[in-house]
Amino acid sequence: MKKRYVSILFTVLILFISHSAMAQDAPAVPDSLDGWDYSWTFGINGSQAAYSNWSQGGVNTIAATGNSNFQALYKKDRFSYVFQFETRFGQTRTDGQGVRKTDDRLAVSNRFLYDLSEDHEEFKLFANINFRTQFAKGYDYEAGPNDEDVLISDFMAPGYFVQNAGVAYVPTPNFSAEAGFGLLQTIVNDESLSTQYGLAEGDTFRNEAGISLAAAYSMTLADNLSWSSSVETFTNVNKAVSSTDVFFLNELTGKINSFMNASLRLDLVYDDDFSDEIQVAQVLSLGVSFILI
Repeated sequence: MKKRYVSILFTVLILFISHSAMAQDAPAVPDSLDGWDYSWTFGINGSQAAYSNWSQGGVNTIAATGNSNFQALYKKDRFSYVFQFETRFGQTRTDGQGVRKTDDRLAVSNRFLYDLSEDHEEFKLFANINFRTQFAKGYDYEAGPNDEDVLISDFMAPGYFVQNAGVAYVPTPNFSAEAGFGLLQTIVNDESLSTQYGLAEGDTFRNEAGISLAAAYSMTLADNLSWSSSVETFTNVNKAVSSTDVFFLNELTGKINSFMNASLRLDLVYDDDFSDEIQVAQVLSLGVSFILI
C-alpha cells in the first residue's frame, strides 16, 4: 500500500515537471532589480453561519484565518538572495464542539543564487536554509478511546530545519527546477510525540542527509485568476526510495478587486515517519488582503 502511494506521488511529480517546462513558473528575482526590494502582505479570511428556527437545520459557526507574507529580494551582478517569512493561523467555533484550529504555519526561508555565467543566467548555483513549524497545539479530534481529543503536534513538535545546495534551472520568472544535496533536522520538543514523527521514544532530535529535488511554477489562467504550484522531495540516503518525503502544494487565486480575493488551496504530503497515508489539506477561502509594503 505504501509503495502504491509513493508511486502515485512520483508520477504526479514527473507530470508536474514536464508540464512546468511548458507552462512557466515561480520564485525568481527580476533581472531588472539592482539592490533591495521589499513586499509585505496581510490577509484575513472568514465565514459565519447562524440559524434560528430554521426548518432545514444547521449549526452555528464562525471561522477566521489570518495570514502574513513578508519578502525581501536582493540582486547585485550575478548574485541574488530571497528571504521569506510566512505565517498563517485559523480557528473555527462550532456550537457543541467549541473552538478548533483550522490552519497553522510558521515558515522562514533563505535562498541564495549565483549565476554560473553571464551568458547563461538560467543556470545557477543555489543554497537554501529553511525552517518551518506551527504556533499552537494540534489535535486529532475525538480520536481517543473515549472520544477525547488526542494531541498530535505543538510548537516545535515537530520543527524542521532544512539546508540544501546544488544547481538550479530558472529559464523564466515563472518556472524553476533544482537538484542538490541536503540536510534535514527534525526537532520534537515534546517527548510524548517523539514516536509520532519517527524518532525513538524519548528522543527529541534527528539529523538526516539526502538528495533534494524541487520544482515550482505559476501561471495566469484568465484575467484576475492565477495558479501557483510547487513540489519538493527529500530522499534520505540511508532509507529506501519509497520513504522519500514529498510536499506538493497548489493554490488557485481569484482577485475580485484591489483588496478582495478568493482562493482554493490543496496541499498533499507524504511522510512515512508520520503516516503511511497521504496527508491532504484543502482550504477554500474568501477574504481581504492588504499590501503593507
